[in-house]
Amino acid sequence: MRSVSSIADAVADVATTFSGKLLDPTDAGYDEARRVHNGLVDKRPALIARCCGVADVVDAVNLTRKLGLEVAVRGGGHNVAGRATVDGGLVIDLTPMKGIHVDPKNRTVRAQGGVTWAELNRETQLHGLAVTGGVVSSTGIAGLTLGGGVGWLMGKHGLALDNLRSVQIVTAEGKTSQASKDEEPDLFWAVRGGGGNFGVVTSFEFQLHPVGPMVMGGLIAHPFDCARDLLRFFRDCTVSLPDEHTIFGGLIHAPDRSGTKLAVLVTCHCGSLGAGERALRTLKQFGSPVMDALGPMPYCQLNSMLDPAYPKGALNYWKSSFLRELSDEAIDTMIECFARCPTPMGQLLMEHLHGAATRVPVNDTAFPHRSQGYNFLVLCEWIEQADNDRCIAWARETYAQMEPFFASGRYVNYLGDDETGEPVAAAYGPNYRRLQQLKAKYDPKNFFRMNQNIRPLA
Repeated sequence: MRSVSSIADAVADVATTFSGKLLDPTDAGYDEARRVHNGLVDKRPALIARCCGVADVVDAVNLTRKLGLEVAVRGGGHNVAGRATVDGGLVIDLTPMKGIHVDPKNRTVRAQGGVTWAELNRETQLHGLAVTGGVVSSTGIAGLTLGGGVGWLMGKHGLALDNLRSVQIVTAEGKTSQASKDEEPDLFWAVRGGGGNFGVVTSFEFQLHPVGPMVMGGLIAHPFDCARDLLRFFRDCTVSLPDEHTIFGGLIHAPDRSGTKLAVLVTCHCGSLGAGERALRTLKQFGSPVMDALGPMPYCQLNSMLDPAYPKGALNYWKSSFLRELSDEAIDTMIECFARCPTPMGQLLMEHLHGAATRVPVNDTAFPHRSQGYNFLVLCEWIEQADNDRCIAWARETYAQMEPFFASGRYVNYLGDDETGEPVAAAYGPNYRRLQQLKAKYDPKNFFRMNQNIRPLA
């Protein structure tokens, strides 16, 4: 570690050409810039490099290496484990990099690493086009895509990473590179699921698809005492969904923060409005819902409808794993656990994977989870620091009680910062060894390690 004066000298040299801002703890704006979406994460970097372009990212990488600091990379800052920041290190902050260019003729979009899904959707929907994005629109395109990209369109159009055509990336040596199926194909394979392990992705080129602008979707809620019937109905519905139709199920609290517990289905049908109306009619006719917000809506509205439930600064602790199957015993255990949830913002969710996302061969991308099924998520969220211990304890206890129903796989984007065992190996399964080999090729010194880290193969 260098002295404060030598750090200041190195920063001063870079600042003469740096287009963005280099913030240290004494600068105005530092406190706001250091905060990520999860309020439970409270780290203080030595320096935040707010980059305006690729040259700034190159300078930030080189500066970090010169100073011998640890480095974290921030796109949207949503990662629940807080991997977008680092105590005492340097944060490469892509937030100012908001460039988006849509090519409606070729149905592609090129977007920089600081873009959120709300921003990308707004531009692509001008042309009636979209790509699978996150279900919370304030999430950044970068982290979600690099780790997988579960979203409403994945049954029809695959995961976000399945729609990548190319990326521009800055490597650990401070070199820029283009990666695609034809150029640096090994690197392109690795970044499609390998997270931030292989460099700073400064821009993404996606294939777009005709979507909307109106789709059918929304949320329908039932009383908590009907949860068992609703979740069994959810299981039955998802056995044979058409590609155009995605349904997530779960147990949540009423959005008014009253603490009222509900069982819900959240859905999107991206096919014709007529087909969507028929598909949603089945959901509407089941049981006696206490809230029915299903119907036609703009795709941008659907993709942001859950945003209010995940405010920036709320305290979050998540645990997640894929299920072997959604058995009656698993459903009953979920209901028993949720009855003890201590926070009116807590949720138990199941994201259903099917269709195009499951028809990609396991070794075609680094992301290996290509079987139809459910990703189970304990999403514990609260506001007051005084509630930390009991909320975290509930999430851990719920996860432990659900463990008998888990498959071996984990979704890398949901891994926490206190995992035991080999969670990263579980996240990549049969692709982990190849990822380790490519990590040794592209980042042998593990410069990019403030992530769900893939250790280079010795």
